[in-house]
Amino acid sequence: MSRDQRFQDQAQALGYSFDGEIKIGGNYVPLVRDGHHVYLSGQIPRVGDTVVVTGAAGAGASLADAQKAAKVCAMRALALLQRALGSLDAVQSILRITVYVQSAPAFTQQSEVADGASEILFAVLGEAGAHTRTSVGVLQLPKNATVEVDLIASVSPAAAPTAATAAR
Repeated sequence: MSRDQRFQDQAQALGYSFDGEIKIGGNYVPLVRDGHHVYLSGQIPRVGDTVVVTGAAGAGASLADAQKAAKVCAMRALALLQRALGSLDAVQSILRITVYVQSAPAFTQQSEVADGASEILFAVLGEAGAHTRTSVGVLQLPKNATVEVDLIASVSPAAAPTAATAAR
């Protein structure tokens, strides 16, 4: 099964479609390519116009809610990569992800939240989804999102040359 098909399977399992516009919220590009590296801006768990998980983990959002948010963030990042590169088969590896978790004061399970994003990357990309990771608890995130994920990917030299432009 291709990575693109695995992506569709994961989207269906989550109950969301990532076929529409992937909106950004400011004066920046969602990704930039530098040689074999693609840097993706932080993705919140937004599907269409709706941030699907909001509030602080451990208060307004449960651990399971926050993990779902991390999965949606990772799927948005993969959707951007797929559009920019033509196929997720062009991803050689995910080098690093950072997972920001809006956290209640006593919440200490940021790493478990980040597992949601890691699970998606492995499920879709297989061994190419192996990555280094940092998870951080923060006071707030844009749009009251529970999670934000950014990542750096290594891509095939044959992949589309203008990733930032292709994603706009």
